[in-house]
Amino acid sequence: MITIKEAKTKSELTDYIKFPFSLYKNNKYWVPPIIADELETFDKTKNPAFENAEAYFYIAYKNNEIVGRIAAIINWSEVNDQQKKKVRFGWFDVIDDIEVTKALLEKVYELGRKNNLDHVEGPMGFSNLDKVGVLTEGFDEIGTMITWYNHPYYANHFEQLGYSVEKEYLESKFPFENVKPEFFEKANDLVKRRYQLSPLNFKTTKEVMPHVDKMFDLFNESYASLSSFVAISDVQKEYFKKKYISFINPEFIKFVEDKDHNIVAFSIVMPSFSEALQKSKGKLFPFGFLHLLKAKNQSKDMIFYLIGVHPDYQNKAVTAIIFNEYYHTFKEKGVVNCFRTPELADNLAIHNLWKHFNPVVHKRRCTFLKNL
Repeated sequence: MITIKEAKTKSELTDYIKFPFSLYKNNKYWVPPIIADELETFDKTKNPAFENAEAYFYIAYKNNEIVGRIAAIINWSEVNDQQKKKVRFGWFDVIDDIEVTKALLEKVYELGRKNNLDHVEGPMGFSNLDKVGVLTEGFDEIGTMITWYNHPYYANHFEQLGYSVEKEYLESKFPFENVKPEFFEKANDLVKRRYQLSPLNFKTTKEVMPHVDKMFDLFNESYASLSSFVAISDVQKEYFKKKYISFINPEFIKFVEDKDHNIVAFSIVMPSFSEALQKSKGKLFPFGFLHLLKAKNQSKDMIFYLIGVHPDYQNKAVTAIIFNEYYHTFKEKGVVNCFRTPELADNLAIHNLWKHFNPVVHKRRCTFLKNL
């Protein structure tokens, strides 16, 4: 018999977070989160996402053992401002038993119907900076700290339950040796002169901080036209600033500004923490933080986390300035491989940015949708 229980206490939420640790035990491609970090993400008093969203966390039990988990989420900004009557689900993990999947999803349907919503979509988090999508290709590729990994049967469960693919995402990689500066050096010089633009590089986090609010404003403007986008609030900006910016190597944050010091483009790259997180096994102490620190300083794999260009400067080759700056930084650091985080398959503009580097799609993922 399958029973579903809502996780409310710290102990219950810890069980919720730890379930994938057993589900993917000895799986060399799954990357565990830091347990304390996940607990903070689910803490309504700490995560500002709960100002505009509500979420409930459910655990499935069978024969007194945990066999699945799911989060049922409503992003009220999406529902009220964009008029998308959607209930989300995320942080979904399950054994290969479709009855467990069905029982977990029923809790999501209950929340949706209770609030007169008309469809369910997932897996996805609270906002656009959370993880997204079920992996459908690339099961033999190591995950990243900013993506979910899953078994192949997940997608099969959704298809059997009448879901259809809603959004498709691609993840690509290319060796740094594919980056030939002649493809952007000339454009870099031309664009800087034509539009009176200049790059901003940083050596310390303290230098970055005064520009971060402008960066998030530009992020909202850059992605506003995408159908799946929900803007980041001012409170969330502060939260992400404190949580993530100090964690990122300042030399991997690049801005482009105009003559009036307005930021017109930005990019954030992070070293790969995948192997360090696997060694940490979900804990920062006693040695987890040392593995992460080593990866931060020594990793030769880089992940392009975010890139954005102001709408007025899109299609004007402004990214040539960013790529030129990264080329010199990466060459100095001895970078070997470059990876891209999930990007919408139909976002042709972003895919076109990378064409000269001959990227290879090595993972595909999607969200699934079903009408209530």
